[in-house]
Amino acid sequence: MNSQNGFLLSYIKYGENDAVLHCFTEEDGFQSYFLKGIYTKKNKKKALLLPLSKLNFSLNPLKGNGIQTISKFEMVKSNDIYTDIRCNTVVFFISDFLNQNLRHENKNHTIFSCLEEFIDELQNRNYQSHLIFLIKILKIQGVAPLINDSRYLDPETGTFTSEVMHQMFTGEISAVWKSILTIENPYRMRIPSRFRKDFLDSVLVYYHYHITEFKIPASLEVIQQIFE
Repeated sequence: MNSQNGFLLSYIKYGENDAVLHCFTEEDGFQSYFLKGIYTKKNKKKALLLPLSKLNFSLNPLKGNGIQTISKFEMVKSNDIYTDIRCNTVVFFISDFLNQNLRHENKNHTIFSCLEEFIDELQNRNYQSHLIFLIKILKIQGVAPLINDSRYLDPETGTFTSEVMHQMFTGEISAVWKSILTIENPYRMRIPSRFRKDFLDSVLVYYHYHITEFKIPASLEVIQQIFE
């Protein structure tokens, strides 16, 4: 029997009592698992199915080319981020984002560790941590902007230029990008609240140019409203 640690990204009900879980795992990257009986009245573990909850799965041996089945699972580490509305909103947004955009990602310990770091920041009520996290993912995937002495970020080429190349990338927004990309611990910097909405929009524009089949999370509108 195989044991696997993973972050839950999403799940969908299958039939009356079962579910399919989409997870980013430590050893195999993005995986889908079949979970039997989670919706039965006696099963109390449905409460553990929270976005980005870190779970340990015991998996039955895979038969043929089907989906692997979970025999049992436990939460690795509990936290209280789901009781804070802003943390909860960030969690839903990032889990939605990763569920749509990591589907072809294989084993990647750096992304897994980055997720652990992000959850720790959110646990400490760092409400801008999702903005930093998204830039860190770009760096891990090797498509982050290249730094030079110019002022304005061109999202299409991923370089800084002397002139504005996209209306979203003003001098102020470009400066935030450059700070995140260059300082040792960007989680410690503070992004002015008046820039956060536009900065997130700029991040999504950049992803559109550089990540194949990029999809904007459906939860974008919610997180924008919460942080207005």
